[in-house]
Parts: sequence; structure tokens; C-alpha cells
Amino acid sequence: MKLKIAVLPGDGIGPEIMKQGVAVLDAIAEKCGHEFTYKEALCGAHAIDAVGDPYPEETHKICMEADAVLFAAVGDLRFDNNPTAKVRPEQGLLAMRKKLGLFANVRPVATFDCLLHKSPLKDELLRGADFVVIRELTGGMYFGEKYQDNDKAYDTDIYTRPEIERILKVAFEFAMKRNKHLTVVDKANVLASSRLWRQISKEMEPQYPEVNVDYMFIDNASMRVLTEPTFFDVIVTENTFGDILTDETSCITGSMGLQPSSSLGEHTPLFEPVHGSWPQAAGKNLANPLAQILSAAMLLEHFGLKAEGALIREAVNASLDANVRTPEIQVEGGEKYGTTEVGAWIVDYIKKNEK
Repeated sequence: MKLKIAVLPGDGIGPEIMKQGVAVLDAIAEKCGHEFTYKEALCGAHAIDAVGDPYPEETHKICMEADAVLFAAVGDLRFDNNPTAKVRPEQGLLAMRKKLGLFANVRPVATFDCLLHKSPLKDELLRGADFVVIRELTGGMYFGEKYQDNDKAYDTDIYTRPEIERILKVAFEFAMKRNKHLTVVDKANVLASSRLWRQISKEMEPQYPEVNVDYMFIDNASMRVLTEPTFFDVIVTENTFGDILTDETSCITGSMGLQPSSSLGEHTPLFEPVHGSWPQAAGKNLANPLAQILSAAMLLEHFGLKAEGALIREAVNASLDANVRTPEIQVEGGEKYGTTEVGAWIVDYIKKNEK
């Protein structure tokens, strides 16, 4: 298979983890007879520094012409510490999602048996947890009308029927492919937008009679994700709730450096780790590249390359079992491995093992 991949390393640790993600894709291409070509583009703080825009038109053009986008992370302390900044790196991420029509963010959450001890939660709660969060990505407060002065500020949490219907359709169809259990997370006891979500979901239920649907307020869901994670199969929720909920799930995996995601919609699909740019670690060879590498696996699986994705996942699991890990998930007294060394070990595994 031939794939054109737009590569957006972004800021902070982004370039370091992206290098490992691309190296893994190259190893797969060589082993399995595929042809992957890459075109790198600016985004985030680097793009602001270069052209004054966190998601330049040239970057958008490259993304639109690609079959897939492999993205790392954006964010810079210069902007985090300046609340009055008019242009911010994260605006580039929001603009990319909106312009590419990426309305459905898919974040799988699963445990690794050898890392259960890294979670602050008890092993017996975690073991066997395996669910997917479908987050609406281009609506809600992040994109609604905004206002701020010295005395007042507001963000408008607005959703339309078509926006809600299309993300619920994605969630119902994911549930049909898994264990036919869907949890709709909202705040319908307080928010009008949530009541519309719940109304439309109930209207759609008869279209998917095999799916068992339950409804849960976000405060309850936030608790149960940590106290009863094995209850869930597919969760669907709006933009803000989904952002918070999927960061919370890092307590299940033991590290945000283990969580990949995909963003799907109207144009080019995008694949990215869920973590941020961790600017404090940039250039120190500390960052865990596994979420970026697993995002590359999701990219391949999206295009039907199931065996290739499975080989990457096998290599990642093997690296964890062999204690080839970056510091935040390494066992006590274990050998020290950095971003580069973990990536190289996985590439070597892929080259040496059968697909």
C-alpha cells in the first residue's frame, strides 16, 4: 500500500517522539512491502515563531493533500504563562480540527498487565479494563461564542442537532463492533445542551436495537471511570467533558504516554498521542514515545493494515515486558532507557519478528 502522511511534530517533546513514530512506520513499510511518504509541516509555537500563525495555510494544504496526518503535540511555556497572549499554540490544534472537519475523537483505554502497579488505582479494579471514549471534537464551549473583559467572561456551549447526530452515529457503530454497550455522558440535569444530546440519543436508540444504552452524568462518570472501569465499553460525550474524562483515564493505563488516539471526520484523518508537549522535558531524551508509536498503529489499522498494526502493538507489549521503558514507567532498579532507545528497540523487534 502507498500512503502519503503529513507529519506535524509540533512543540516540546513532539519532534523527539515523532521521530520514533516515523521510524516504526518505516520499519513496517520495509518489512511488509508498503510505501509511506512523508511531508513535514509547521504547527503550534514553532509556526507562530515562523509565520505568526499556529496552523498556517501551507500546513492545512499539506494535510488536505495527505492520506493521513500523524501529529505529536503543541504547547509552549511562553504562552502558558501569558494569559493575555492573542495567539496561542493550542489555537492551531483547534483550527486544524475545525478545518479538517475532525468531529470524532477516538481514544482507546486499556490496561497493560505489567504496568498495573504504576496506576494509583488497585489492581483488582483495573484488570481487564478495555473501553473506548468517543469525544465530540469541533463543537461546544471550545468553539462557541466567547467574550472576555476585566470584569466578565463567557464561553457559549452550543450544539446543533446535526453535530450531535453524527457523533452519536459514530458511537453507536463503535458499540456495534465491540460489546454493544454504549454510555452517553452528559449533564442533562443542569445544561440545556446536554438535554438535547440525551433527547437525540433516545431518538436514535431504535436504530440500534442490539446496543444497550445507559446515561450517566459527567460527575458520576468521572468517579466510575476510576472506581469501576470494567463497566464501560464505549463512552460518548461532548467536547469539554471528553477532554477532561480522557485525561483522567491516564490513571488507568498508568501514564498518559501510553494513550494513542485518532480524530475522524470530513477530510484527512489524524492520529496523535493524547498527552501534551511537556516542554520541560524537550531535548532531554525522557519522553515516552509509546503513545506516538501506538497512534501510528491506529493509522495503519484505519487503512485496513490490521496485521501491521498488530505487529506494532506486539512490539510495544514486548518492550514493556522486557522493561525497555522510559523513566516514568520503569520498574525500580531497572535499566535506564530514553526516548531514542525505546524507539530503536521496537524498530529492531519489528525487523526481527514475523508479521
